[in-house]
Amino acid sequence: MDEKVSSLMGVSSLKTRISLPFRLLIARVGLVLCVLGLVLWRYGSLWEDTKALGRQLGHCGQVVDLKSIGVQSWSEVKPSSNLVWYRCYDEYDCAKLEVPLDWLDESDPRRATIAMIRYNATDRSDYKGPVFINPGGPGGSGIWYVKHLAPYYQSVVGRNHDIISFDPRGIGMTLPSVDCWNSTYSSVSALLWELQDPPNVDAHPGSVYDAYAYAAAFSRHCADNIGDIGRFVNTPNVARDMLQMIDKLGEDKLQYWGFSYGTFLGTTFAALFPDRVQRLALDGNVDAKEFSSGAGTHFLDDTDAVMNAFYRHCHRAGPLLCAFYANNPEAIEERLKNILADLKIHPVIVPSSPSSNPRPEIVSYSKVRRMISAALYRPLVVFPSLAEALTALENGDGRPFVDLTSQGGEELPLCEKQYDSKDGDPESPTPEVPEAEGNRDATKAIMCTDARPAEGGVEGFRNYVDTLAGMSKAAGTTMSNMWMGCVEWGIKAKWQFRGPYEGNTSHPILFIANTADNVTPLRSALNNAKGFPGSVVMAQDSYGHTTLSMPSRCSALNIRKYFQTGELPTPGTICAPDYLPFERWDVTSSLSGTTDEERELITLDQSLLKLMEAPVLALGH
Repeated sequence: MDEKVSSLMGVSSLKTRISLPFRLLIARVGLVLCVLGLVLWRYGSLWEDTKALGRQLGHCGQVVDLKSIGVQSWSEVKPSSNLVWYRCYDEYDCAKLEVPLDWLDESDPRRATIAMIRYNATDRSDYKGPVFINPGGPGGSGIWYVKHLAPYYQSVVGRNHDIISFDPRGIGMTLPSVDCWNSTYSSVSALLWELQDPPNVDAHPGSVYDAYAYAAAFSRHCADNIGDIGRFVNTPNVARDMLQMIDKLGEDKLQYWGFSYGTFLGTTFAALFPDRVQRLALDGNVDAKEFSSGAGTHFLDDTDAVMNAFYRHCHRAGPLLCAFYANNPEAIEERLKNILADLKIHPVIVPSSPSSNPRPEIVSYSKVRRMISAALYRPLVVFPSLAEALTALENGDGRPFVDLTSQGGEELPLCEKQYDSKDGDPESPTPEVPEAEGNRDATKAIMCTDARPAEGGVEGFRNYVDTLAGMSKAAGTTMSNMWMGCVEWGIKAKWQFRGPYEGNTSHPILFIANTADNVTPLRSALNNAKGFPGSVVMAQDSYGHTTLSMPSRCSALNIRKYFQTGELPTPGTICAPDYLPFERWDVTSSLSGTTDEERELITLDQSLLKLMEAPVLALGH
C-alpha cells in the first residue's frame, strides 16, 4: 500500500505494531461500514453532499479520491490508468483515463489521455448503470454535449442511468489533440485561410477546380502539422478506448446512445466486440460499409425529400406561419429557383450598420446554397427563419439573411464554438469557460483515415460532384464538401478496419432513423441492421437529421423501454412526430399535469425540445 493510499485509508506507519486481533476487529468494522454505505447509497443515500464518495464505495477496492469535492479546471484532473473521478462543474464528475496510443502495440510507451465526464443517476432505487453518449461529427465533443444536455438525455433513457461521455482522440480536452495550425483556431493563419474558402462547386465555371485545389492544399498542410498522431485517431482506436472505459468502470457490457457519426462508432464497436454489447441505440445511421469505402453517394438518398417538406409544409402552414408562402408547393420551389439564379449574377449587397454589422456584407449564391443545406438538418428550428430570409432576398434585402447566419445559421451543422484568447487558457478552462462543441481539424483526421483515400484526382472529383448533383437538386453540390476534405490526404491509419460490419451481439441493437433524413437516410439503418441478427429498425415519420430534429414522444418512450428492459419495438414500428415544420411548438401551455405520469410526460416533452434546440453536428463537416 503506497503512501497516498495509506493516508486516504487512515493507515499509519505503525500498523505492524497493532495486534492481529485488533486488526481483525478493525477490518470487520470496515467491512460493515462499507456494506452499510452501499445499502444507503443503493436505496437513496442520506449523504446528499457526498454522492461521489458513495458511488466510489460501490467498488470497495477502489481508491477514493477525496478531491472529488471539486476541481476548478481540467488541469487539476490528473491522468490515471485507473479511472479516478473528480467532482467538476458543480454536479458532474470528470476524469482523464490514460490508454495506449497504439492499441496494436501496447508496449509503445506513448499514451493518449481520454477526458471523460459523468452525470450521475438521480434515481438510485433501481440503478441500471451508465449510458454512453456520442453526439456525432466525427469531431464532436462528448464533454460539451453532456455538460449542457445530460439531464435531457437522462430524461429519455431513465433517471436510474448515469450519463457518460468523453472527448474522442484529437478532440477537446483529450490528448493528443489534432490541430492543423498548431495553435488556437482563432489564429491569424487559420482565419485568413477560412476567408479564402472558394464558392460552391457549381457557382461558376471552374469553381470545382478551385475547390479541389483549396482542399488539397489544406490536406497537405494539415497532414504535415498533425504528423504521426494522425495514424491513431480513427474509429477502431476510439472503439477500443470505449472498451477500456467500461472495463475501468467495472461494467461487463456497453450501454450506448449514438447519433450520426456516433452510429458508425457504435456499429464499429459492435463488429469488433459483439459480446460486450448490452444496449446500443443508434440514431441517424451512417451506412458503415459505404462510409468506410470513401466518397459515398447514397447518403443523399433522402435529401430532396427534406427540401420538399419545406415547400409542402410552408404551403400547408399558410402565409401567417410561412413568409415564403405561395399558392402551391411547386410555386414555392419555383420562387427559390429564381432567387438562386438571380444571385449568381446579382449578389445582394448589405450595407454596414453601426447597430449590427460594422462592415458591408455580400449575400451570394454560394452562401444561400450552404444555408439551405444547413437548414435541412433542423427543419423545426430553422425553416421559419429561412422562409423569412428568402422572402427578404427576393425583395433585394439581405439583412434578415445576414442576421440568420450571424446567429450561427450558416454554420448550423458545424456548430463549432472555439476559444477566444480573452476567454482564458483553452488547455485549462474553468467551469465558467465553455468547451468547444467540436473540432473540424479532428473531423478531417478521423474521417480521412477511416475511409479509403479519394482517387482519380481532380477529374475524378469533378465526376463525383456531377453524380451528387444528379442525386439531389437541393444539396448535392454543397454536400460534395463532405468527401472533398479528404482529397490528397496523406496519413494512413495503423489500425484499419473496414468491416465486415456484422456480429452476433450479446443483446440486439436498436437502429433508429427518420423516414427522410438529409444525410443519414433510412436505407442506411436498414443496411447496417442486416449484419446484426435480432436487431430492429424503428423509423420516425420525420424530416431532418436524427430523430432529435423533430421530437416524438413515441420514439422517446420506445428508446426508454429499450434501455430500461431491453425490449425492442415491434419490427416495422413507425412513430409520428409531435410537431410539424412551421408549427408553433411550446409545451408550457400543458404544464397542468396532475398525476405523476402526466408530469413525467410533460418533463419528457420539455427535454425533447431542449435536445431539438441543441447544436447539430453535421456528418463529415
